[in-house]
Amino acid sequence: MRRSLLASGVVVRPRSTASATPLDRWLAARLQRSIAPAGVGVELWDGTSTHPGGARTGDLLIRDRGALLAVLLNPDLQYGELYSAERIDVRGDFATVVEAISRVSIDAPISWRERLALWAARPNALVRARRNIRHHYDLGNEFYRLWLDPQLVYTCAYYPTPSARLEEAQVAKLDLVCRKLRLMPGETVIEAGCGWGALALHMARMYGVRVKAFNISTEQITFAKERARREGLYDRVTFIEDDYRNVSGRFDVFVSVGMLEHVGRRNFSSLAAILRRVIDRPAGRGLLHFIGRDTARPLNAWTRRRIFPGAYAPTLAEVTTEIIEPARLSVLDVENLRLHYARTLRHWRERFTPAEPEVRARFGEAFCRAWRLYLTASEAAFAIGSLQLFQVLFAPSSAGTVRWTRAEVYSELAGLL
Repeated sequence: MRRSLLASGVVVRPRSTASATPLDRWLAARLQRSIAPAGVGVELWDGTSTHPGGARTGDLLIRDRGALLAVLLNPDLQYGELYSAERIDVRGDFATVVEAISRVSIDAPISWRERLALWAARPNALVRARRNIRHHYDLGNEFYRLWLDPQLVYTCAYYPTPSARLEEAQVAKLDLVCRKLRLMPGETVIEAGCGWGALALHMARMYGVRVKAFNISTEQITFAKERARREGLYDRVTFIEDDYRNVSGRFDVFVSVGMLEHVGRRNFSSLAAILRRVIDRPAGRGLLHFIGRDTARPLNAWTRRRIFPGAYAPTLAEVTTEIIEPARLSVLDVENLRLHYARTLRHWRERFTPAEPEVRARFGEAFCRAWRLYLTASEAAFAIGSLQLFQVLFAPSSAGTVRWTRAEVYSELAGLL
């Protein structure tokens, strides 16, 4: 069994055999009141339960007294920790219960813990950035093959039609990015955070550009290089295992899909300096595709600890005022694809579920439950609007690359299906 940092430190305890005390029942009632709008009840380890009035969504099953206390004291962290450790479980449809509980907290004011997390966030220095990325992405390509599309595109897809399959929607997303950038044969492109290489290869194959693609995940770069060699694109796409901050030269196009979240807000100024340095003027342009928020606040505490250490989902205001404007660039277009990401995550979750026995055998029960929760809770976050998915197109302020309409971007996307 391959050990993962994600599951390290997760303490699994046997279900308590003691009877619930009056204090336990009082605490359970308090927990239930905090999630009452979700229609979710609470059941303790001895079968004692408390339920909301009205429609019933499901139940939280609390397996021991320590779990009850922990989730009351720090729900933002402990729901995930305790579910992974089998100390909390769910009765009812898991996705429905998770979304219902997520809706309860969507309008909650920022907590003191969240304010502290924003204040204490550290810059993602090169060494820390490598460690954070490898924590999530170097789990083995075979793990991601179990539930991603064949190209291993691990970012929001674009669904030109409601019936589009995941594979089709990912190709449509790749082409949407290229169309927004108005790529022309012979142009040079830098891609920051290239994943398994799907976008870089699509740009070279379909639009005739030359790409330098940066990534600090060893397993992803190895996969991408082999694919480029196999597809005869090795002379047009250079995959570089290095931090994008070490780039040199000037390019016609800068593109980053799903990387900005890992930059960290304290590194936005360095990204602005890089954009200012590498984008050729006046005809250059760029696109950032990233998870964002409407209000500045950190990601969920459990997600920061177990899934994406060092990550931060910025607001549009932060991106424009701290990256694009200091780089002396102008925003040309903004699009929010959050509902497309909710559907993407639903497709990933539906593929992950039948693969759970294999995931469990490779990584253990705690890892499997953590990823089940991560995919489900992320889907809920985009569905209800607590997370957004922005695409921001930009260019030097003097560039003559502003479109009259968006028609040419979208007119032929449906024809890809």
